[in-house]
Amino acid sequence: MIKFLLKGILHDKSRSLLLIIVVCIGVMLTVVLYCWMKGIIDEALMLNANFTTGHLKVMTRDYAKNADQMPNDLAIIGVNALVKELKADNPDIDWVKRIRFGGLIDFPDPKGETRAQGPAVGWAIDLFSSGSREKERFNLEKSLVTGKPPHKPGEVLISNDFARKFNVKPGDTFTLFGTTMNGSMAFKNLTVSGTVLFGSAVLDRGAIIIDITDAQSAFEMDDAAGEVLGYFKNGQYDDDKAITVANAFNSKFAKSKDEFAPIMLRLKDQNGMAEYVDYANAVGEFMVFIFILTMSVVLWNAGLLGGLRRYKEFGIRLAMGEEKRHIYSTLIYEGLLIGTVGSVIGTAIGIGIAYYLKVVGFNLGDMMKNASLMMPSVARAVVTPTAFYIGFIPGLLSMILGNALSGIGIYKRRTAELFKELEV
Repeated sequence: MIKFLLKGILHDKSRSLLLIIVVCIGVMLTVVLYCWMKGIIDEALMLNANFTTGHLKVMTRDYAKNADQMPNDLAIIGVNALVKELKADNPDIDWVKRIRFGGLIDFPDPKGETRAQGPAVGWAIDLFSSGSREKERFNLEKSLVTGKPPHKPGEVLISNDFARKFNVKPGDTFTLFGTTMNGSMAFKNLTVSGTVLFGSAVLDRGAIIIDITDAQSAFEMDDAAGEVLGYFKNGQYDDDKAITVANAFNSKFAKSKDEFAPIMLRLKDQNGMAEYVDYANAVGEFMVFIFILTMSVVLWNAGLLGGLRRYKEFGIRLAMGEEKRHIYSTLIYEGLLIGTVGSVIGTAIGIGIAYYLKVVGFNLGDMMKNASLMMPSVARAVVTPTAFYIGFIPGLLSMILGNALSGIGIYKRRTAELFKELEV
């Protein structure tokens, strides 16, 4: 019977072509929007993890309460011993020391007077140790616009937008003004080795990347760091594993009342990331539901129009003794076949468009200029295994539902009036 119905669908294009096109368009939009939203979510998670949250983060309790202010006076003291302990307990996680800081950058003129100055947000990371993956996490090689990465202490990277604003070039020197861990003023002369463009408005407004030893020297933080970040070595965030590791670590200090006792947070515990992910997933599910509902209404109407055109066909089949249930079931099977054909074509087209958006992306830089959340300025799609079947959900359900609703009229036909109807 399936083979017979398929032949009818392929040969009678007036009956199936419009429905296939409608399903195809709906499935294509579902796949493209899913891949695009998934790409934005994954890119934002990766960006936040690499720059601020890690997959896991260890801070002192009071630092965690004021983390947005980067309070290095509440930093972890004895950080080397802590990192050694963390590596012993969880060798499958890469633990790194970080110092985040705010400061004022002063660029001198040839006479040594202030030529330009502006505020900057800094990241102190391990740039020079063998085996360090910090350059990779910050994507420094690909983000480099001018100059070269730092190769020795005292060399730093600044954001390209910041450099252009103050007409700064590689090789220029400047003085970093800040506050030490003990509350006194900090001064550090540094050299610009290059400029970088990260592709996020929050970072590109005024970021500075220095080696952690320079930061520890400038801010009097020997054997201290504001944060210790942990990254799963496979590069993928695993929430279940993160919960297990965090709970095991925090249980060691659960009874301590020391405000400087360390506390471990997972990625979703920071910067509202859990709410962001849940919200994005809810929006995605709502969009799929809207597509199913909208397409069902459209296909219901299309089914009703098709049913009117096939009014005599159903009447003849009933007059020949075919059961109403059988006619109704064949209509459902037709919907399943049309939905499958449309879903296959729509998925193929949608994945093709998603691959294009993955390579080219869509520039949202103008919309992100004043953004406070770390988001990529170029939104790219990502093609996952889910993309190959998610379009079938609205494609099949809407077609089957549409045919089921439009086919109810079959049961309203009266056999006694069939021949009278057919004479018309």
